[in-house]
Amino acid sequence: MGGEQADILKNIPHHAIIVYTVQYKSRFEFLFAHTRYRQLRLPTPQLIFDAGIYLLQPLSRIFRIGLAYLDTLVHRRRIQSPYRSDYYRRALLNSGCAMLYLVEKRGFYRRFVKAQNDPLGYLIKLQNSIDRPIYLVPQLMFFSKNPQPAVPSLMDTVFGTSQRPGMLRKMALLIRYPGKIFTELSQPLNLRQWLAQSAHWEKSIDDQALQLRRQLLLQHNRHRQSITGPTLKSNEELKESILTSDRISRFIAKHAESRQEPIQKIRKMADGYLDEIAARYNPSAIRILSAAVGWIVNAMFDGAVIDKAGLARVKTMSQKGPLILIPCHKSHIDYLILSYVLYNNNMPCPHIAAGKNLSFWPLGPIFRAGGAFFLRRTFKGAVLYARIFSAYIHKLLEEGFNIELFIEGGRSRTGKLLMPKLGMISMLLEAYRKGACEDMIFVPVYIGYDRIIEEQAYIHEVEGGKKEDENLGQVFRARRFLKKRYGKIYINFHTPISTRELTEENGTSLDQMPTKEVNAFCRNLGWRIINAIDKETVITPHGLVAGASLNISRPRFTKAELLDVVGVYLRWAMLQNAKLADTIMLNHTLAMENAIEHYLSRKLLEKAPGDKSRADDQTDFVVNPTKRSLLEFYKNNSISYFVPAAFTALAILRKDAFQFNASDLHNTYTFFQDLFKYEFAFDLDRPAVQYVRKSVKSFIDDAILMPHATIPDCYQITSAGYRKLRLFAAFMRPYLESYKVVLHFLRTHRHEKADAKERLKKIQSLGFQMVKTKEIELIESVSRINYANALSYFSAGGTRDHDADDPRLAHFQAIIENDLARVIP
Repeated sequence: MGGEQADILKNIPHHAIIVYTVQYKSRFEFLFAHTRYRQLRLPTPQLIFDAGIYLLQPLSRIFRIGLAYLDTLVHRRRIQSPYRSDYYRRALLNSGCAMLYLVEKRGFYRRFVKAQNDPLGYLIKLQNSIDRPIYLVPQLMFFSKNPQPAVPSLMDTVFGTSQRPGMLRKMALLIRYPGKIFTELSQPLNLRQWLAQSAHWEKSIDDQALQLRRQLLLQHNRHRQSITGPTLKSNEELKESILTSDRISRFIAKHAESRQEPIQKIRKMADGYLDEIAARYNPSAIRILSAAVGWIVNAMFDGAVIDKAGLARVKTMSQKGPLILIPCHKSHIDYLILSYVLYNNNMPCPHIAAGKNLSFWPLGPIFRAGGAFFLRRTFKGAVLYARIFSAYIHKLLEEGFNIELFIEGGRSRTGKLLMPKLGMISMLLEAYRKGACEDMIFVPVYIGYDRIIEEQAYIHEVEGGKKEDENLGQVFRARRFLKKRYGKIYINFHTPISTRELTEENGTSLDQMPTKEVNAFCRNLGWRIINAIDKETVITPHGLVAGASLNISRPRFTKAELLDVVGVYLRWAMLQNAKLADTIMLNHTLAMENAIEHYLSRKLLEKAPGDKSRADDQTDFVVNPTKRSLLEFYKNNSISYFVPAAFTALAILRKDAFQFNASDLHNTYTFFQDLFKYEFAFDLDRPAVQYVRKSVKSFIDDAILMPHATIPDCYQITSAGYRKLRLFAAFMRPYLESYKVVLHFLRTHRHEKADAKERLKKIQSLGFQMVKTKEIELIESVSRINYANALSYFSAGGTRDHDADDPRLAHFQAIIENDLARVIP
């Protein structure tokens, strides 16, 4: 039992009476709780309702019990009931802890046929007569994490299932795999608060007990499913259920009629599409994959820092409905490590939405066995395929499977979050509207790395190179990565977002919304998820050193100057309550020095020519010009925390004065939010005024600004503040230069028409040319992704390359050039 489980009991008031509830009769679970909880100094059950444990007592106690029964029989001519004699009441008030079974054959017969005492009804009566609260705590024991099979095997029939083993199977598991057996506690039910709910006021005690038992059993079953997953049906059963459903059958008939083709041909196509899409979830394969991923992670990384408190919240919420896990996507390791973390923290591996490019042999079948299902990059023109895919998603939710998807659509080549792609979110919401599940829980997840294994491929693609398709050769070449170390992995879980609760906030259910409102809800949910991931981002020493190295205005700098700039950024991050890597929390100076040494060893930073013989503290460093884009990637890993500071700093620098009013910054801040809306995610619930106020306050706390002595809302830049403002504004310099290149292209290429790819190639070529002619300075600004975002912005604003004389283009170019002049000394 882990610390989170123990905290469940420790959070219960010390004077409360605790009754553990067990789903099925099991003296073994009582013995476990009686011994293990005592060792952990937790509330220990001293009795079980309606269960004799006489033979488990010491011999002397058995003898005394027998004499007591004999004495009662002689004097009272019957054995006294512990209910009528108030033995249970006295025992509960004295010990404060007990256990009861919810489902037991003889117990049901006694309650239903003989109308004898129900322990839950007895507890309700007791709660009504005492001041101490009674807490019912569901206890679940697991002998396996495998899901329950739809069809039990011969072994299951004879020896019991892995979830409810018979005595022989239980003993064999205890002897052979003792480490795999574990117990979990579910959320306690406060009986006093439960009885106080208006829905239970008018009911009799028998009806209350019946309702209470049903609620506890439902909680037991949901908690068990949150660990083992739903009942695992065969692939054939799932396929038949999907393809023969009324909705799909009607669509296939209409599709065949509209295309004037035999219905058998359309059915064959639908069957083939489902084979192309569907996972082949295999618990045995998952165990093997878990061991393999664990070995890879230990071989390549220095460990994973996991947000255990966040994971516990996710685990609790999983009892309300299927989880939709949405991590950021920086590496192929993402989906492996997330499934590995969930599996090793007693949660089922999710079904993972993967690109069809990953279905190649031999990894495709392996990924399918681990829960991956595959989708095409586009559904354009594939009407039947789209409908089959939607039906598969509906079935996964209906069965209760958790789903993992990447809202960015693919891996980020820039280090920062990409803008949300809403196709899968829309399908999930549509399935929810059609009643696939009672609730759907979205879980934003941050997965970050000190260093990623695909960094060279990303830089190649950002600078204009062609992406290499995934193939078997890459699998063999991946062996070289095992010889390197990639630092730590960071995994944070944001507070889960309940679809039901989110729609209730809007005052209507999703199935009652018109299509336009559903689309707006989907967009808002997508941005909410992206913002949630940003808030869970971990700032690493490598990210801070990369940002400081690139943002220092001078080409040469000493280690002391570099650490000084890192300190400016670190203070800002702490003022924003940003999540910091554990190495920073332990010793930030040592963490930064280690990151510098790491970059020096990899030649991302180099000693300046002529300084190699000088002492380290006097040595000038330079950024390796061929590695600037790589440093830009790691700088962008945590840039979301610095965007408000950068926008506010640029707005202040635009004033060209050492004194300004904060209200004068709002319009400029809003302008930057609009200009870079395809680059960064902004919290839609927070207006520019809030961002400016918070940034100004942090600048005051860091002595960058100083409030005016007499004029309200007026601030002055300190002597050291001007330099620091430019350091923050420098975060936007690559983006300003990228947009400058695009504007130059749009203004000089009149009436030229080309497709999107050809246009980006020409802009990229222009960018390299402008670097050579010193019209722009940063090679990292020559980014195909930045150019694509800039084109999207100017196209959305109504400008086109054939309208090169549009005065708005000249206006934008003048603004960007002036802002660059303020950032560059």
